[in-house]
Amino acid sequence: MTVLDLGPQTRLVARLAESVTDEQLASPTPCPDYTVRNLLGHIHMLSVAFRDAARKDLGATTDTSPVAALPDVGPGWREELPKVLDELADAWRDPAAWTGMTRAGGVNLPGEVAGAVVADELAIHGWDLARALGRSYAPDPGALGSAHGFLLAAAEDASRGGGIFGPVVPVPEDAPLLDRAVGLSGRDPGWRP
Repeated sequence: MTVLDLGPQTRLVARLAESVTDEQLASPTPCPDYTVRNLLGHIHMLSVAFRDAARKDLGATTDTSPVAALPDVGPGWREELPKVLDELADAWRDPAAWTGMTRAGGVNLPGEVAGAVVADELAIHGWDLARALGRSYAPDPGALGSAHGFLLAAAEDASRGGGIFGPVVPVPEDAPLLDRAVGLSGRDPGWRP
C-alpha cells in the first residue's frame, strides 16, 4: 500500500484557484463542457467527495455521480475551496484512508484505488486550470506519478470506451511525464484557450 501526501498538490491547485479573476470564470478550459467556473465547481465537489471517501463517511457526497449536473461555484467558493482542499489532503494522510473499501461518485472501490483516482483528478484538473489561465504548471511529482499510473492502467482497459475519459491523445513516448498523463486523460497537451 502506497500512502501519498496529497498536500503539495492540493496547495498548488488552491494557489491556482486563488489567482482566478472574476473575468476568468467564463473562460474555456481543456474540458470541453466546462468553463473555469465549472471546473472550479467540479474540483470543489470532488474534493468534498474524496475527503468523505477517505474518512469512510459515506452518504450523499460520495453517492453523487460527477456527471449528475454541470458543476458550478457558489458565492463563497474563494473561502470554501482552499479549506476543503486542505481537509482533503488531511483526510488522505490517515493510512486507514488507503485501506478497505470506500465509495466516490456512487462507485464502490478500494481505498488505495480511490487515492489514485483523487491524485489523478488533482493533477490533471490542476493542468486544466493552469492552461485555462495561461499559467505555467509543475504538478507534485508524487501526484503526477500516481495519476500517470492510474491513467495508463485505465487506457489499457478495453472496457474504457469514452466514459469519464475521452479517447487517448497520442503523445510521443519521450514526451515529459505530464504530457503523457494529459494525453492518457484524453486531452491534447498542446491545448491553448
